[in-house]
Parts: sequence; C-alpha cells; structure tokens
Amino acid sequence: MDEQNRNLLLAMVLSTAVLFIWFILFPPPEPVPQDETSAVSADGSVALPGGVPAADAGTDGGQTAATDTTPTSAAAVARLPIDTPSLSGSLSLAGGRIDTLLLKNYDTTIEDGAPEVQLLSPLGTAQPYYTLFGWAPGGALSADDVPGPDTTWSVASGETLSPGNDLVLTWQSPAGLTFTRTVSVDDRFMFTVTQTVENTTDTPVRLAPYGVVARHGEPQNLMGFFIIHEGAIRMTDGELTETDYDDIPDLRADEVWGPSSDVVEVQESGWIGFTDHYWMTTLIPQAGEPFTAVTQYVPGADVYRTLARHQTMDVAPGASATTTTQVFAGAKEWETIRDYEAGRRIEGFTPSLSYFFGFSEQTGIDGFIDAIDWGWFYFLTKPIFFVLHELNALIGNMGWAIIGLTLLIKAILFPLARKSYVSMARMKELQPEMEKIKERAGDDRQKLQTEMMALYKKEKVNPASGCLPILLQIPIFFSLYKVIFVTIELRHAPFFGPFQDLSSPDPTSIWNLFGLLPYGAPEPTSFLALIFIGILPILLGISMWLQQKLNPAPTDPTQAMIFAWMPWVFMFMLGGFASGLVIYWIANNTITFTQQYLIMRSHGYKPDIWGNIRAGARAKADAKPANADAAPKKTTGQKKPKK
Repeated sequence: MDEQNRNLLLAMVLSTAVLFIWFILFPPPEPVPQDETSAVSADGSVALPGGVPAADAGTDGGQTAATDTTPTSAAAVARLPIDTPSLSGSLSLAGGRIDTLLLKNYDTTIEDGAPEVQLLSPLGTAQPYYTLFGWAPGGALSADDVPGPDTTWSVASGETLSPGNDLVLTWQSPAGLTFTRTVSVDDRFMFTVTQTVENTTDTPVRLAPYGVVARHGEPQNLMGFFIIHEGAIRMTDGELTETDYDDIPDLRADEVWGPSSDVVEVQESGWIGFTDHYWMTTLIPQAGEPFTAVTQYVPGADVYRTLARHQTMDVAPGASATTTTQVFAGAKEWETIRDYEAGRRIEGFTPSLSYFFGFSEQTGIDGFIDAIDWGWFYFLTKPIFFVLHELNALIGNMGWAIIGLTLLIKAILFPLARKSYVSMARMKELQPEMEKIKERAGDDRQKLQTEMMALYKKEKVNPASGCLPILLQIPIFFSLYKVIFVTIELRHAPFFGPFQDLSSPDPTSIWNLFGLLPYGAPEPTSFLALIFIGILPILLGISMWLQQKLNPAPTDPTQAMIFAWMPWVFMFMLGGFASGLVIYWIANNTITFTQQYLIMRSHGYKPDIWGNIRAGARAKADAKPANADAAPKKTTGQKKPKK
C-alpha cells in the first residue's frame, strides 16, 4: 500500500470512527413523559419546604423566613390578558405571576392547524411552568407583611398587557407598607417588572425583592442529547454556567438555601433561568446591581427553580425603594437575542461585523448571545451561522442557503484542496520510483522509510497533504451540524417538495417508494427508518461513490474493500441526520468531485470514470469463480499450489 493511499485511508477511517462514536454510541434517547401527580395536589396546590431566605439571611447567621415561592391556589383569582405581536397568554393576580404564555409565530408541527407552542403553564396543568416575584422579609417583618406567591393583587391601571400598555398592580400590607408592581412588555419576548415598596409607617423596615422561574418536573419533550444543553443556565459576571436537569438534584447543599442549591453572588451583571432546545425563560436583574443567583431543586415536589434575589433594602419611614427585573420568555431567535445583548432594538441601527458575531462591546444584556448553545467550536459555529443567516435573507430559502454556504466554504479551502490534489498527482507520478525503492529495501523498513523520505524531499512532495482537507472537513461538519440542530432559524425551514423541515431527517423513504405508495414512511426514531432511507441519503451515497471513481481502485484487496463499502456505510449512517446537514454533504461531495476532476485535467490526466466503474465490476465478477474453486479443494484435502 503506497503512502498516498495509506494517508487517504487513514483520514477516511478517522472520519468514520468519529461519526460512529457520535451517532451510535450517543444516540438521542426517546422522550420520557414525566409524572407530575406527585407534585400537584387535587386542588392544584403545592407545599414546598423552605423558600426564599429572609432578607437578613447571610448577615445574621442565615435565619430563614417561611416565605414560600410556589403559590398554593390560583383557581378563583382573576387574570389579565397578554397580547403582543409575538405572545399571547395571561397574568394571574395570584402572586402577579406570568404563568400562561403561547408563542404566536411558532407551531408545534408543520401540519396545517397545528397548535401554537406553549411556553408557560399555570398550576393545575400537566407541567406548571411560570415566573413570580415577591419580597423576602427581614428584621421585624414577617411573611404576612410582604407580598408572596399567594398574594392577591389589585389592578391600579391597565386591562391588557401589550406593548405600550402597562399593567400596574398594588397591594396594601398589614404592616402599613404599600407595594406596587408595574409590568410592561415589548413586541418580542421581553417583560419588565418594576417592584416598589413605600414605607408609610414611622419605623424603618428591612426587606429584599426576588424573582423566581419555577418548573414542575422535567419537560416532556426533553431531547436529552449531548449536543444541546437543556436545563438551568446562568451568566454571572461574564461566566456562563449550564446545569442539566438530571444534575440539578445532585447540587451541593448551601447553608442558607438548603440542599440541592447552587448559589453565586453576582457583583456586576448576569441572568439566570431555564433553557430548552428552542425556548428560554430567564430573569435579568439590572446591570450594576449585585444579586444572588440560585439554581435549586425541591425533591418533595419535584420542582426546579432558578432565583434572583436582590440585595436587602433598608427603607426609612416615609421613603420608598424600587427594583427592576427583566424577564425573557420566548424563542431563542439569533437576531432578537443579539439585539437584546447589544441594547439596540431600534429601526435603522446598522451594526458592525463584530456585533453580528457577538464579539463587540455590549451595552445591553451581558453575554446574552451565548444563551444559544454554540458549543466548543463557537469560533466556527458563530460565523457559519452568520453567513447562513445572511444567505437565507438574500435567497429566501434555507436549503439553497446551505448550498451557497457550501460553495463559500469550498472556495475558502480551494487553495489547500488544490495543493492537496496536485500533491496526490505528484505521488502518482512517483509511483514507479517508489516501487523500485520497495524492491531494493525488501524487509528493511528503516531503509524503506529513509529512502522514501529522501525521495519526497527531493521531489518536494508532502504525502500528508492529501488527507489534510478531509481532516479539516470534520470540525466544519460538526459545527454545521451544531448550527442546524441548535438554532431555531432551521426549525421548520422548508427547502422544496417534501423537504419542509431542514432540522428533521429526510421524510421520504424507500418503504413507500418515496411517497408513491399510499402509506406513510416509518417513524424517524424506529429501526425501519434506519434501513428504509430517503432520497437525500441515497444521493449522498451516490455522490461519494462517484467521487471515488475518479481514481482506479486500490490494488490492495483490503483497502479496495473498505473503499467500496465506505459510501454505502455513510449513506445509512447519515440517513437519520437532519436533512439540512445531508444537503450540505451532497453539495460538498459534488463540488469536491468537480474541483478534483478539473485539477486532474489541468495536469494532463483525464479521469476514466466509466472505465473505473467497469473495472470494479469486473473485479467483483472475477472473484466469484476463484471462491467457487476454493470449496471443493478444501473438502478433498488438496492444497492450492503456491505461485
């Protein structure tokens, strides 16, 4: 086996090994529905141990108030509607919770009439998921003196929460304090909650405002796939922390907040909440105001919580105190999150290129663009997504945008690819010399290597350059797969015909002759779907097979067999991947085939594609008689004479 083929085989084997480990050893498990009956009683109430520590906690030995952050009843309390261009839902006057929220621009499936995605749900539903706000008492105040989860607020002004129409809620404390809560919302996914306390008594009071995102049980549609983070997420003073749902119950105990609690004191800026595959709910205190960020699990009720407790406030008689917290509840759209991070959501704003990539100095929410899970190869995934996004905006079709992105990537890598192809051609020219060296060296491998290296140096040939472009494709392939799998812009993105969701596997199948027979294809997660693949994986296998036929088959039988099986192994391996990724791979193979063909022609070598195909077919046909002759000789005990 010569050096050129050895290096190419090594690159292909490495690529195959990585894909096998990724796709076979770490497949996405089936979503498991969660049983919420243990967390919610018949009347929709929940009792949680502990709660938000008192305003004095951490300064006087960690005294804890009985303030509970989960409401006990909401059935008979009035609601106020929420209506924006992006959201619909309602706010409950029980605790002033934002607990019903649907995303107007996102449906659960691509089918006509599919229901809208519901992000937040109130108590009494299968999986309650909501935000609430309150005040933790300190000093002489008790839990009854401050508003909490059970407080029934009164409406001071406003009927429907919408952009430009705020809701103002009030509550009079038995201790003589007046609490006001103003809730506003923009045209996308950002709420602003301003809490004010006015001390009308003749004694100073001590208390601390807080916000909570509570989720009862794990989400039913949890992906559980290692490539995407789902669970608690927080950015604290520039440090991003992600905690999966199954890791939250194992968090260490905190002396103030109790077991299963991860507590961080934030000095400058940060945010905390829960992120799903495409959706997110986070609390964002004002920048420059220190707060305590807590990720917590309550085992008795199976409730996951993230909290942002502001610093304790001392309010003098006749004085007032105010704190503001933003709540992001919606889709992780790149443009929207990028604008929130930059603090710029006005028409006519022309950002710089570094702003698009998320590398510029921010004036809004620090590090908010990293709420999208860019992964370890963020330095590739961010620019790849930016180019894909801009191509889609220009072309108007995400499938053609992926093909356009492939052309740009191949154009960037063309100088390296050309050098590789030229090196491979030079290696072919040196084949006679290499055969002579092998004959002279015999079994002396050290002499063989020494003379080979001398030949490479003399002819200025690098045998490793042939596999370098293939190896560079691996991180690009992973990064593009990350972009297609993670970003919501690829969700339900159509191409043409049956390909109406590029984030999902090819919907066509051999099982029903690609839609010609009157029954559906196998479910994407079933075993049959791995066998009865669709049109795109078949085109992928054919494109890889044709690319191989630019050169004659290797003379080594083992190597020839591996090369012969490689396209069809990849065809079935990638059959269950997102169709957008398969489109990229087909386009990549087609462009590579064209580049290599033209470069070979420019160096005086005309590839005999059909001749190589016929030679491969003849080699298989010639192998059959030899195998047939082997059986009788073995049964008669005769030995095959040595040649």
